Amino acid sequence: MTTLPALALLHPYPAYQNWWLLGEYFPQFMAGAIVPAWKELGGRLSVIREYTTQYIRTVYHRESPSSVVDNFANQHFIHPIHSGEFDALSYAFFRATYENMAARGGAYDLPLPQARRHFTQRVGKSFFAQIHDHLNLTLPNQLTTPTHLSDLQTNIDAVGDFLLQQGYLRDHFAFTFDVHLTHAGKSISQTPDQFLNALSRDGVAYALYEMGSPIILPSAVYLYHTLGEAQHHSSRTIEELFARVGCSARETDDFDPTGFPPDRVVELWEIRPLL
Repeated sequence: MTTLPALALLHPYPAYQNWWLLGEYFPQFMAGAIVPAWKELGGRLSVIREYTTQYIRTVYHRESPSSVVDNFANQHFIHPIHSGEFDALSYAFFRATYENMAARGGAYDLPLPQARRHFTQRVGKSFFAQIHDHLNLTLPNQLTTPTHLSDLQTNIDAVGDFLLQQGYLRDHFAFTFDVHLTHAGKSISQTPDQFLNALSRDGVAYALYEMGSPIILPSAVYLYHTLGEAQHHSSRTIEELFARVGCSARETDDFDPTGFPPDRVVELWEIRPLL
């Protein structure tokens, strides 16, 4: 298996060496989502401390503050959280959870790949619930009319503004139903006005999600290359938003983002009505 030190040399992410401060609410909400789900699967804090220290030393060439893990686990934020610290915490909690699942042969009575995805969904669902209440979002109860779609876009944009203001994304958020590209040999050409017709007529419609320098890009790459699954914090959050309006939505696994700016993570999404 490829090791973290080897991956850090191969994918160094120099722009991430300059840490930035996160807002007050993002770490609190993420701790409220990650920690209970991790505890349910028998997580041990000593492992999280070890992985966090190792990650910050290896990736950022710094020493980990002694209290950062315990403060996050106890949701006791007396000091602001920096970008690299959260990147390390996310890596540590998800690595430990994924390894624990592998040792147990999965979790939630699911095969290992599905169990890991279920964990990311559970975290995203809890995180969105907290954002929903904090921002006082008002979602449509279905997605069948242009007004519903406009309201949906408004709510997605509000979540994106939160992620930007809180520092999860450094400089860009865009979630659009205007999609013109080729994927898996299929030409996709959809304007926002065509989205609802595609959803009802074809049973599938599309969206593009662009993230400017998401805070967990380094650890997401390292987790994917070592354990086969990343964290998908904001994607699972938006996935839960769609679920609340009666849709199944997620990023495709094999989208090639060539042609987009290199500092952006770009996902092609497929949206389907929930049966």
